[in-house]
Amino acid sequence: MAALSDRLTGAKRIVIKIGSALLVDSESGKLRKEWLSALAEDIAACRSRGQEVLIVSSGSIAMGRQVLGLKPGTLKLEESQAAAATGQIQLAHAYQDILGTVDLKVAQILLTLSDTEERRRYLNARSTLTTLLGLGAVPVVNENDTVATSEIRYGDNDRLAARVAQMIGADCLILLSDVDGLYEEDPTRNPNARFIEQVTSLTEDIMAMGGGVQTAVGSGGMVTKLKAAQIAMAAGCHMYIASGTVLHPIAAIEQGARTTCFVAEDTPRSARKKWIAGGLSVQGTYVVDAGAQAALNRGTSLLPAGVTGVEGQFDRGDLVSIRAPDGRELGRGLSAYSSDDAHRIIGHKSSEIAEILGYSGRDEIVHRDELVLD
Repeated sequence: MAALSDRLTGAKRIVIKIGSALLVDSESGKLRKEWLSALAEDIAACRSRGQEVLIVSSGSIAMGRQVLGLKPGTLKLEESQAAAATGQIQLAHAYQDILGTVDLKVAQILLTLSDTEERRRYLNARSTLTTLLGLGAVPVVNENDTVATSEIRYGDNDRLAARVAQMIGADCLILLSDVDGLYEEDPTRNPNARFIEQVTSLTEDIMAMGGGVQTAVGSGGMVTKLKAAQIAMAAGCHMYIASGTVLHPIAAIEQGARTTCFVAEDTPRSARKKWIAGGLSVQGTYVVDAGAQAALNRGTSLLPAGVTGVEGQFDRGDLVSIRAPDGRELGRGLSAYSSDDAHRIIGHKSSEIAEILGYSGRDEIVHRDELVLD
């Protein structure tokens, strides 16, 4: 259906999640190079039309257990961590080599659950990922299984992929799987189960369609994909569940292959603005001069030069109130600086920030994309 695939071809920033069962042969434990080479060509095609692409990849444990001679079946936590440590090296080299054949630069990022929930780590990870994308690289993200315990793991990369999509403001998330989408019932048990082509609202009936099926080398199931959809749609990101069992799976979606598309109501930018407006508590205040007030009303960012006062104690990334000279609240936004650093740079030009602070931060004290005016 063209309307569904248009959400992919029209996206500016795409996250692709790859499951272990697609990437690693379940019997040999070796990488499926032909499949990854075909996917690399798909990604290169996306990049050639100006789209940014990030990969969330499983597979390190599946590859590492084969190298270490670990037997099939459930692994102990320490065995999983050892397998991940071994497999991550192989996986990173595989991505570098195969994506390199189509002139794509690759970077590896390892994340844990706490990296996406603790504010400072979240900001640092987001900054690194967006910088890599801006430089034309394809970041490959995996859960950091070598250090994560059972209490601080996602346990599946579907939700990790959704959190990463939310983090970087992606327009589209693609979960490549061994199934081609969502069915009312498990199609392996009922071959006549009705296929769901499009989801616009995650109702109780839709959520009840999730199951707990998992593959020999992967974790998760449809229930984790539906939980990922909740995260993605709330962030203004469309999500596809699509079959990855074919070569060139991204091209297949573009050409109308059967998928389930979870349609987000908002854009990533508008969803983020709603989150800023209603989802956080104010930690401090910036008082601005009349010139900055007029500039904000024209849709610009808030620069340090236009700030006359800082109130409260807050960290980088915290929500601050922005007030006019008469004390009236103009709006709210996420501060690019802590209150301590803000005190030092207000009233100064952005070009002076590096000399004052000893490091080169953002030109804006609150960026317009992270600002909501009343």
